[in-house]
Amino acid sequence: MKGVILAGGTGTRLYPLTKVVNKHLLPVGKIPMICHGIEKFKKAGIEEILIVIGKQSAGLYIDLIGSGKEWGVSVTFKVQEEAGGIAQALFLAEPFVTPGEKFVVLLGDNLFEDHLTTFVQAFKQQAVGARVLLKKVHDPKRYGVPVLEKDNIIMIEEKPEEPKSDYCVTGIYMYDSTVFETIRTIKPSARGELEITDVNNVYASKGQLTYDILDGWWTDAGTFQSLYQASGRL
Repeated sequence: MKGVILAGGTGTRLYPLTKVVNKHLLPVGKIPMICHGIEKFKKAGIEEILIVIGKQSAGLYIDLIGSGKEWGVSVTFKVQEEAGGIAQALFLAEPFVTPGEKFVVLLGDNLFEDHLTTFVQAFKQQAVGARVLLKKVHDPKRYGVPVLEKDNIIMIEEKPEEPKSDYCVTGIYMYDSTVFETIRTIKPSARGELEITDVNNVYASKGQLTYDILDGWWTDAGTFQSLYQASGRL
């Protein structure tokens, strides 16, 4: 199985740290943020990795990661020319994924404790559809919140005023190559971006969106507070 790390974005919430360097290159613990995702993939046996980056700091990514040999993986890069949403960034991975092949997607600023191996194995056994990882949080209003029905998610509500569960959808997703056809069917949101929640809700509407729940800590290290907290754990 292959892995995709989405590491575009402007990192406006971390300005001025991100004035001259992409946020995924900021240090978290002893290594840059982006390298934690690479390590998670490596430990799960995923050694072919595509990293989608923005134009900012593209040269630094290559200087840092190169071919991935130092990390025991094979890395290629794809540049997202403009900010168009997570689903748009994911769409750039289409040439990287073989038709019929399953793959795992990480948002580069998602840092977490759990190993991916068990979740990846479960998705390998899943006949059709997509799979997402959830985490119980105290403030679900800030996130995409799943509406759960047994082993499936029947829909995801984006930043609801009255959340129907205490869980959020983390930036850890699993798809097969049909996801690119799904992305072709969605329309830009009010902010002009292709939203990953809309993609996942297509699967949910078909009863094909399953989930697992993270046991350990998780954060999206996109704010000063979460970046500081993550650094203290890694």
